[in-house]
Amino acid sequence: MAFVDSARIKVKAGGGGKGCESHYRDLWMRYPRADGGDGGNGGSIIFVADPHMQTLLDYRFKQHYQGERGGHGSSKGATGKSGDDCVLRVPIGTALWDDESGLLIRDLTTPGERVIVAQGGRGGVGNQRRKTALPPTQGEEKVIRLELKIIADVGIVGFPNAGKSTIINGISKVKSKIANYPFTTKQPILGIVETDEFNFVVADLPGLIEGAHLGRGLGYQFLKHAERTKILVHVIDMAGTEDRDPLDDYETINLELEQYSDQLAHKPKILVANKMDLREAKKHLKRFRKEYDVDIIEISALEKDGLDELVEAMVKILKKLGQSAE
Repeated sequence: MAFVDSARIKVKAGGGGKGCESHYRDLWMRYPRADGGDGGNGGSIIFVADPHMQTLLDYRFKQHYQGERGGHGSSKGATGKSGDDCVLRVPIGTALWDDESGLLIRDLTTPGERVIVAQGGRGGVGNQRRKTALPPTQGEEKVIRLELKIIADVGIVGFPNAGKSTIINGISKVKSKIANYPFTTKQPILGIVETDEFNFVVADLPGLIEGAHLGRGLGYQFLKHAERTKILVHVIDMAGTEDRDPLDDYETINLELEQYSDQLAHKPKILVANKMDLREAKKHLKRFRKEYDVDIIEISALEKDGLDELVEAMVKILKKLGQSAE
């Protein structure tokens, strides 16, 4: 299944049914009695967060949704049937935006959370309750922008080919595609890491490049998913296999996170020096330690060296946060 993390749809709530204007009279009544019933309310457009959904793909193929119109009132005080709501299910982590105003309607982060985005029209009032019937109102009509941000405990970040996919393959049951070219991972990959204490979700996020906060490369597709994580694991190709300087990579990634948002820049981070099985990595790590006084975990994801220590570091921070996934 393709991973789709944004969509734009048009929604229209159902209009209210007409109120009835009628009069009842029998042989024993001197004056007729108003008995027109009210019209039914129109169906609303409701979004629900569904934990079984993973993508917004369905909303790329169908982009128009409508609530049912309310039934008309009738004589003898009969009220029209209310129109059925149109219930749209989306993955947890979907933000709903009013496309015209640019305002956030709701960020659906809890299973079963629901919100009405377009209210159904009010049914017309029959003349049983008033001297003259009142007309119904139309349902609201909006263009809604859907934006999915993956919710994970840990997000693995770094430049393309830093070894993020190899790491997630080594610590979880997921098998992310691996190849020696940039942007092998073009969409977030989720894996479950199982430990003796608890299980948690790790996201292998698309590779960063310089200028990502401006939308270059995979840009916002990367950064918006990183916002949802509780911890960031910053992976550096310490061997410099792509002819980049690991020290420059470290500075660039930090700058991209800071320029995107303060919240992202100040998340708890675990710094990882990957590809330590290569000779050049030892030399670069020595330079790195002279330049930066920060804790760094040495690993070789390819050789599966140091991965247990990395998982232990994740567990330690998640326990401290008290927000680990069950």
